[in-house]
Amino acid sequence: MIAAIIRKELLQLRRDPRLIGLILVMPMVLLILFGVALKLEPKNVQMAYVDNDQSIFSNLIKTGLWSDGYFKLYKVNTRQDIIEEMRAGRAKAGLFIANDFTALLIENAQPHITFYVDGTMPSLTTAMKYHSGNATDKGVTSDMYFSDPDAENIVIADEPFIMDTEILFNPDEIETWFFLPGIIGVLIMQIALILTGISVVREHEKKTLEQLLVTPLSNTTFILGKLIPYIVIALADFYFILGAGWLLFDLPQPSSHLPLFILALTYVAVMISLGLLISLIAKTQQQAMFFAIFIIIPSILLSGLIFPIEAIPEMVRPVSYIIPFTYFVEIIRGLLIKQTLIIDLTVSFIALIGFAVVFVTASILMFRKTLQTV
Repeated sequence: MIAAIIRKELLQLRRDPRLIGLILVMPMVLLILFGVALKLEPKNVQMAYVDNDQSIFSNLIKTGLWSDGYFKLYKVNTRQDIIEEMRAGRAKAGLFIANDFTALLIENAQPHITFYVDGTMPSLTTAMKYHSGNATDKGVTSDMYFSDPDAENIVIADEPFIMDTEILFNPDEIETWFFLPGIIGVLIMQIALILTGISVVREHEKKTLEQLLVTPLSNTTFILGKLIPYIVIALADFYFILGAGWLLFDLPQPSSHLPLFILALTYVAVMISLGLLISLIAKTQQQAMFFAIFIIIPSILLSGLIFPIEAIPEMVRPVSYIIPFTYFVEIIRGLLIKQTLIIDLTVSFIALIGFAVVFVTASILMFRKTLQTV
């Protein structure tokens, strides 16, 4: 009897080639992602700098920073520009050298330079602070000592200059501030994809889709009728989870709640429409669940939620930018932690809106194809 049941289960699996394909393909893709794509140590981290001294000694500092390939330096005009570049996400670090650096150096007065670090991602912050040590390495500072043999009682400090490190946006390097905003997106993704991913499949399996098809419904009406209830539910869930984060973990508040609401509405619409598209493609609830998992795991790994996108190899990095969750993570961290202006997040907002339009349009077209096969 047991053998007969086993044979029956294997026959059912054989009749579902899509499910077999997912069982084989998904582990291979995830294995490649973990083994090849994921690196904890990024290269070419963008650093905005201001060098008002423009001397051979300030150039030694900059050379020390980019020499090992970790930082990629580019020039801005003012100290405030450094902060705004980091707030907008275009730079992860900054360097400010005042115009009296050489003058104080010659006097052995230990001038100060400022090294700015984005504290949004504490693990990356620690790595950047470590690599900033290249600027104070003996190979850099050995040419910065001055002595006058005719002077009396001269005292030369151990270090010719002092680097002050200033951590922006998350000065206490609180890990929960980094993880929780993205985790909110993961939870909404999971709820939206699974909830809507089985909606049309369930209609098929319960034979209720045919009853809907005999009603005078257009494709657009059917799709919107499927989307709107789940959007409202997921939107309420978003604020419920976010409110719990504010209450339990003291997450930062945004400077304005309107951009946050726009983000929530857009992201929920993207995930719900993607879930509905999965539901129209899948033939069984099992297939829908596998499709959802196949989307969720790469989204977590390649979006910058855990690992910095800069650490992903260039051959794989483009995949990050076709994942909607990547833009959600960038926006919500910008709004909550950095107080980033919405104008600096326009590209990410447009990308999310574009995903929503594409998924809704694809759902309408796929439902038309479904009508032809029913």
